[in-house]
Amino acid sequence: MIENIVRAYLKRTLNIPSYLEEPIDPPAEYITVEKTGSSDSRHIARATIAVQTYSDSLLKAGRLCKRVKAQMEQIISEEYITRCECGGDHNFTDPGTHRYRYQAVFYITYYEELT
Repeated sequence: MIENIVRAYLKRTLNIPSYLEEPIDPPAEYITVEKTGSSDSRHIARATIAVQTYSDSLLKAGRLCKRVKAQMEQIISEEYITRCECGGDHNFTDPGTHRYRYQAVFYITYYEELT
């Protein structure tokens, strides 16, 4: 799964707890990775990946998002990943829990052998 590759990559390179879903007992600062769409053609796949950064202040969540965006520029060094483009980021504070978070969206192209 491409989202698991992205999660593991961010966890390893940023040294921040990273999950595929909301943890039951979350740390003060962490990342979630979610695939929101995909397509494929001739063994080349494309995925839309949303990365959400959580922290104990809006400023810290935004700074973590900026770090994620910078690190995602280097993900093409990972095997099978050929392209990564950031589609934008925004404040995505959870209105229900009032937890501070940002979200960045990435468009990733990769070879299907990854899955």
